[in-house]
Amino acid sequence: MSFESKGHTPAQPPASVPEPFGQRLIGGLDRLAQLCGACCAAMIPVLVAITVLVVVLRRGFNIGSIALQESIIYLHAWIFLVAMAYTLRADGQVRVDIFYRKFSASQQAWVNAIGGLVLLLPLCVVLLVTTSQYALRSWQIGETSGDAGGLPFVYLLKSFMPLASALLLVQCLTEVAASTLTLIERPVQRSDEAGV
Repeated sequence: MSFESKGHTPAQPPASVPEPFGQRLIGGLDRLAQLCGACCAAMIPVLVAITVLVVVLRRGFNIGSIALQESIIYLHAWIFLVAMAYTLRADGQVRVDIFYRKFSASQQAWVNAIGGLVLLLPLCVVLLVTTSQYALRSWQIGETSGDAGGLPFVYLLKSFMPLASALLLVQCLTEVAASTLTLIERPVQRSDEAGV
């Protein structure tokens, strides 16, 4: 005789519990940082190829190109500036704290939250404000290269700085939020993709 014939209904699998908003938001922002890292990683072979091309043209054929040389500067700036948010997400920054790695998860969360709020957040805000004004001025005058044959959009290069500051600010807030959730015993399940 089955349970159904005795008036029992078969056990239903538990409904999947929706992920809390904070965890979904942190997950989305982590994916943004990982996308930044992937874009920067994709630019490295392009940077190397252009550098080799500049050297071969200059040494082998005595041909110089200011635009190609400046494109190396643009790519270099893009890679280092935009990768800052990914580096913070991947915990790849240099730590001078010799005690941190021996701390418990809760103690590490305290260090990360306080460090993010007291040190990194104000720096990001100052960088965002000052570099935004710098880039805006460049856009207003349509700044171009000072060298003949250079790239005609220096304003794009200068725009990388506020973009990087904004991305770093967002990742700082993400790290502070994740640390706070750890402290209130609701740790966020984060993907630990070290590579891109």
